[in-house]
Amino acid sequence: MPLSFAIATPFDYGPRGFPDPRSVMTNRPTPQPGILKIAPYVPGRSKAAPGVTAIKLSSNESPLGASPRAIAAYKSVAEHLEIYPEGTSAVLRTALAEVHGLDAERIVCGNGSDDLLHLLAQCYIGDGDDAVMSQYGFSVYPIVTEGAGGSIIMAPEADYTASVEALLAAVTERTRMVFLANPNNPTGTYLSEAEVARLHAGLRPDVLLVIDSAYAEYVTAADYSVGADLVEQAENVVMVRTFSKMGLAAARIGWMYGPAHVVDAVNRIRGPFNVNLPGQLAATEATRDVDFTRRLRDYNAQWRDWITAELSSNHLRVVQSEANFVMVLFPDAAQAAAAFEALLARGLIVREIGASYGIANGLRISIGPEAAMRGVVEILKSMVFVQ
Repeated sequence: MPLSFAIATPFDYGPRGFPDPRSVMTNRPTPQPGILKIAPYVPGRSKAAPGVTAIKLSSNESPLGASPRAIAAYKSVAEHLEIYPEGTSAVLRTALAEVHGLDAERIVCGNGSDDLLHLLAQCYIGDGDDAVMSQYGFSVYPIVTEGAGGSIIMAPEADYTASVEALLAAVTERTRMVFLANPNNPTGTYLSEAEVARLHAGLRPDVLLVIDSAYAEYVTAADYSVGADLVEQAENVVMVRTFSKMGLAAARIGWMYGPAHVVDAVNRIRGPFNVNLPGQLAATEATRDVDFTRRLRDYNAQWRDWITAELSSNHLRVVQSEANFVMVLFPDAAQAAAAFEALLARGLIVREIGASYGIANGLRISIGPEAAMRGVVEILKSMVFVQ
């Protein structure tokens, strides 16, 4: 009886007779299709020239550091680092629920809000799907979307502000998610509560609206809403928040408020101990220290308004911001680059936003210590800009 055997080939063929590219033999593992096409996130610079004292104004960190109560809570667990954290961040969720008037069972905590954005994308976006964001929205949105196998669609903005009409026009039958940073990074602009409600009303019920309220603690506009009320009313809205802008950037704590069915889906793939214990306790105390949060907002508003007024001349435009930074627009990219280098030479490190966001003539300047704010204004006022 003749022997039967199979001949090993370097690749398998698909149903149409073409090679399956993921079956091609290689000498190392191959990432999922599209992964290597993703532009990685590039943080702002953090180092000045040797011998120059650096003041970092490139990452939108807290201008007043962290709450003393949060620092004490973080230190309290230094002798117990061998212990796993409680897996659901129950103590933090309870504090958030009590301070913000929310349902603790509908809160999920994560290793920064980026962690939660990744989890949401994994749950609701797959091959062939797309997500919509505004033109100058947070640069992590394309990363999480494309990492889940989807495509990102960018809707044009109106004068550096998200446009409800453009966002809705960008939605297709393949759209599964709409990202809205409110206020937005890097522009600082926002949509009012009424405009966000109008955006939601125009979406299909199977499209998840992700309201990213990372800078909510700094907003002073009377017509702003963090999005929690809309979450309460709808089955397709989630609100994402962070402690990174409140002095706990190093601890990496974020949280999400959403419908029970979204919370259930995210919890099924969330890491079992995704929020470390020092971070949980520090964020709990930061939440409860409402006096510190108020001081943070008041200090930020004072210097945000001051630097806006001081720099709105000399051919510069400061876009009105509701966050803890301002975006300054220069006559052209070359003059923005010259301003960046002049500030850097004095140790004042601001954020270039040409490569990451496509605003080559802009610099994003975080609100920081008084001396740094005065230094930025002094340098930029001393320069001659030509329209």
